[in-house]
Amino acid sequence: MIFKLQFVSSKSRKMANCLVLLCLCLVMVSFNVANTMNETCVDDISIVLQIDLYKNSCSEAESIIYSWVENAVSQDSRMAASLLRLHFHDCFVNGCDGSVLLDDTEDFTGEKTALPNLNSLRGFEVIDAIKSELESVCPQTVSCADILATAARDSVVISGGPSWEVEMGRKDSLGASKEAATNNIPGPNSTAPLLVAKFQNVGLSFNDMIALSGAHTLGMARCSTFSSRLQGSNGPDINLDFLQNLQQLCSQTDGNSRLAQLDLVSPATFDNQYYINLLSGEGLLPSDQALVTDDFQTRQLVLSYAEDPLAFFEDFKNSMLKMGSLGVLTGTDGQIRGNCRVVN
Repeated sequence: MIFKLQFVSSKSRKMANCLVLLCLCLVMVSFNVANTMNETCVDDISIVLQIDLYKNSCSEAESIIYSWVENAVSQDSRMAASLLRLHFHDCFVNGCDGSVLLDDTEDFTGEKTALPNLNSLRGFEVIDAIKSELESVCPQTVSCADILATAARDSVVISGGPSWEVEMGRKDSLGASKEAATNNIPGPNSTAPLLVAKFQNVGLSFNDMIALSGAHTLGMARCSTFSSRLQGSNGPDINLDFLQNLQQLCSQTDGNSRLAQLDLVSPATFDNQYYINLLSGEGLLPSDQALVTDDFQTRQLVLSYAEDPLAFFEDFKNSMLKMGSLGVLTGTDGQIRGNCRVVN
């Protein structure tokens, strides 16, 4: 009887050891998966995006996207900002689902004619070219939403900014919302509190707002978008030489449609010069300059990024990853469009 009890005890110890080893294996697997996946919850639904999702199904996907973006930016340096902006405007309207790419039809209204996008967004032809090649190499595999996220990253890298691993797995929407585009996307005359509110409404923080605003180190804006900046002639944030140059530019024939660089110092380079410009009163858009005049907290973070470009780069890429996971469609939700401009 005693021998039997000892035998059972020994067997139990072996089983316990096996269970411990199994648990350790599961922990290791979970750790490895966590390194390649980003899980977010939207309305209590678990959504997973994954690094290297197309490694087996479309191994050339990222190189194809990079090649087209590189070519487009080499021909038009402004295109880097345009492709980055497409991703922003997509994610701010019901999540990163490629809805911004859909064209209007007789019975469908997209987002391209919403006030923040009308005669403003560009780069659609670059996305079309990328999608066309991807469809020929690996049909119905890479979504338009994933193309936007990757092209945005590549635009930053090609312009000298930080790189990050783009998490994939987004599906494309079956619809769009002109109303949400009109209401959700921050305008060029926004105050700092309004900017914070707009970002928080889509799930982004105060810090995300300041970091992502640094994207304005690239690109251009029409005189009509910063006309209220031209009216000021006094105040702590006024740089008279800067304003006089803008007034001269915008007073010419067709002044409202004339373009000015968002960053006059290094317009084609992704760096922290944007924040340095704000501190010297050279923010082009009223919403940019508001970051140093409307709120002490926003000014302090602007100051920190102006002093430390590496801190800006780190926060920017983390905020891009966070924005890129907003409201994504995965699994059986959405679709992979064959043509980014129309629903299948």
